[in-house]
Amino acid sequence: MPLPPPDPDAAVAFITGRRDAAPLLAEARRLRDEGRGRTVTYSRKVFVPITTLCRDTCTYCTFAKPPGAGGEYLAPEDVMAIVTAGETHGCTEALFTLGDSPESRWPQAAAFLEEQGAESTIDYVRMLSERVNAETSLFPHANPGLMNDEVQAQLRPSNPSMGLMLENISPRLLEPGMPHHDCPDKDPVARVATIEASGRQRVPFTTGILVGIGERPEEVIDSLFALAELQQSHGSIQEVIVQNFRAKADTRMRRDAEPTVQYFARVVAAARWILGPEMNLQVPPNLTEDFGVYLDSGINDWGGVSPLTIDWVNPEAPWPHLDKLSHITKERGFDLKARLPVYPEFITEEWIDPGLLPKVVSAT
Repeated sequence: MPLPPPDPDAAVAFITGRRDAAPLLAEARRLRDEGRGRTVTYSRKVFVPITTLCRDTCTYCTFAKPPGAGGEYLAPEDVMAIVTAGETHGCTEALFTLGDSPESRWPQAAAFLEEQGAESTIDYVRMLSERVNAETSLFPHANPGLMNDEVQAQLRPSNPSMGLMLENISPRLLEPGMPHHDCPDKDPVARVATIEASGRQRVPFTTGILVGIGERPEEVIDSLFALAELQQSHGSIQEVIVQNFRAKADTRMRRDAEPTVQYFARVVAAARWILGPEMNLQVPPNLTEDFGVYLDSGINDWGGVSPLTIDWVNPEAPWPHLDKLSHITKERGFDLKARLPVYPEFITEEWIDPGLLPKVVSAT
């Protein structure tokens, strides 16, 4: 029997175990099958860490590093080497991931950008996106941090999609002692503004939440409802990632407890209930040993999986081999299908820049 419309109090009760989660899980599967069928997708990608410099100091991150200790930019020739290698491996996505506005904190960043003739890190991303788009068959998918309307308009001609994780809607995580303290780019107000800009600029957008960084269950659910409201208002969210925190050595949160698989699976199911049957819902398959369990929570996508590059954000967690990904997916009664970094329903004149649309269409 279908559940009633999503309710915040009921959702919290489900994920915390105060209510039996079986009806929630069943509803998540029903909604997924209704809206997305029995096909699970993934994007064959290369992970391109444009720069590991960042002005933020998140307490769980090993991606960002200071100058002299691994914090640096990739030179254009290094970016192109990764992307062309990905081309030979049949990849279609070049995921550009980087720290936020490092030039505002590190003089070394400003000096590098000046050498490259770039006005900012965002401008450098634009330059690289245009080159990758022009010289290879891959599509850039930029995740450069906060982006206003002007930035998204500049990147849109070379990026069929872009992304930024909401992580959590609660400003409490910015307070002293919390994981986003002294991290201006993690302000949820600013992150919401970026998602809103994607609607105005007609940019297919990937976002999501990070579970297990010190938030309360109520804040998890509030974050999911915030994404549902953003989608209803702006329509640009092509995909929501529900990602589980993994504790990392050499971080202040190295001893923090990771969410259990059981709890996280209930959160994923709540995401499907709240976001509805049409939303593309992803869980990264490299962050849980038995990742197939999330197919029982209503997901329909595994996200970007690389046959070539590591996950630079979670380097301790290797991608599953594509043969294993296919086997696990089919074993549970689903078909596995590769997709582009932009989802098929967004490959239209409304959502893709007219100069880029023919390349996207020809790749489908």
